[in-house]
Amino acid sequence: MKKGPLIEKDSFNLIGKEMKKDFDSFHLPIVKRIIHATGDFQFEDTIRFHPDAVKCGVEAIRRGLDIVVDVKMVAAGVNKKALAKFGCNVVCRISDEDVEQTALRFSLTRAEAAFQMILSEGTASNIGIIAIGNAPTALIKTMEIIDAGGFSPALVIGVPVGFVKAEESKDMLSQKNYPFITCLGKKGGSPVAAAIINALVIIAGENK
Repeated sequence: MKKGPLIEKDSFNLIGKEMKKDFDSFHLPIVKRIIHATGDFQFEDTIRFHPDAVKCGVEAIRRGLDIVVDVKMVAAGVNKKALAKFGCNVVCRISDEDVEQTALRFSLTRAEAAFQMILSEGTASNIGIIAIGNAPTALIKTMEIIDAGGFSPALVIGVPVGFVKAEESKDMLSQKNYPFITCLGKKGGSPVAAAIINALVIIAGENK
């Protein structure tokens, strides 16, 4: 019986054979890992990259900058052992008590409140990547703060899944001038966000 690494290698080979579109060497590993995580080849058509997205994301990881995620499911899917080699931390504050209090006080979603608090704190200078897989309100809040000049991350990964504001928030992100990775339409989610981060970590380790 084949072990995990060999099964994964075979899976990626099969994915490569079934893919219909050509991607360059920077983008292909990310698209493959998304398909591997979801079993969904439609991401070939919906994925969108800013031209500098992969380069900036990899540089942020190599610098040991933190990655802020919207929900625990994204954090759980990230290969923290591989990420720890670069000194990066994964930050998720959606369950913090002060976040819940802020959300109630200002009529915000918890994800929206968490990102508003994180990005306004002094520690925001050590944040390199924003990764959102579930909460379009957090993505919209992030874009508002960036557009207002309050914060400038190396990369925004915005792939929220859903029917309310998910498509709209990703459409907005796809038109930004700063580095982003997104996928158009309703599909997305925690597995997609985690897959993108893990792909960037692998690239950061392989192409030094």
